[in-house]
Amino acid sequence: MSKLRIGTVGSDSLLAGPMSDRLRFAERISNSPIDHLFIADHISFHTGLGMDGIVNAATLATMFPEMDVLIGVYLLALRHPVTVARQLSSLSRSAPGRIVLGVGVGGEDRHEMEICGVDPARRGAHTNHSLAALNKLLEGKPVTYNCEFFSFEDALIKPSPKPRIPTLVGGRSDAAIKRAALLGDGWLGVWASATRFGNVLQHINELAEQRSDIPDWQHGLQLWAGVGENARRHVANGMEEMYRTPFEKFEKYSPYGSAQAIADFIAPYVENGARIFNIAARGENEETCIDTIADVSAILHNAFPEL
Repeated sequence: MSKLRIGTVGSDSLLAGPMSDRLRFAERISNSPIDHLFIADHISFHTGLGMDGIVNAATLATMFPEMDVLIGVYLLALRHPVTVARQLSSLSRSAPGRIVLGVGVGGEDRHEMEICGVDPARRGAHTNHSLAALNKLLEGKPVTYNCEFFSFEDALIKPSPKPRIPTLVGGRSDAAIKRAALLGDGWLGVWASATRFGNVLQHINELAEQRSDIPDWQHGLQLWAGVGENARRHVANGMEEMYRTPFEKFEKYSPYGSAQAIADFIAPYVENGARIFNIAARGENEETCIDTIADVSAILHNAFPEL
């Protein structure tokens, strides 16, 4: 099982705006107990907004030369696996051993799938084939793959990433859990209780008995958190704007308040096997978000020194 890692989101404050401000925030993170950065991925989500996970990961990897960057979750089915393999190969050359790929199926906005030529009803099967093909392509050997979604012969992507890029599979459905067990290096949970998280990991171990190679599991959790003054309002507004769903639907999975309150919320997940935490904080300003997640990281590392 991997070591405990607490990450903060690669926010707009790090990716856009005056470089002096971006570097100031980057220094604040680099000098904190935060362990890694993570970045989301969308092509055109609801209002046309989006962010390319691999492009932004390249930016973050340059700004944070000593930190890991987790791309998650990447909507793999919306791209051709050969192209993605080349992007990851290129990225791994400049940031070897510092990239983690999280893969998900998306679906909150079906139109996003449709405009990319993907049938929303078939996105799970499409992702399975894309991930299986990508895993082979990243080995650096010629790959031929034929399925209902794409077909190619003797595709060769070199150099293969060294060390290899771990893949975490996001999602909460039975299909996503099976995908993580059979095709990934771990599960990236979302909207799950700590008890269910532990039960899912047990199920993954059972399903993975079908594999010839059992990975060194890296299981994690993605969550939103509200920080600072009016913490609940900040996280509620952010989530409702993103998902167009009342916050009450997510509230029991989304801590808010002090760093200690957020750490107390996360601790049971650590006890049930989670090791990677991607925390998207929302607060009155970027400094408050960074400093609160840094404090959360310090509290959890002190609470679990063996990890």
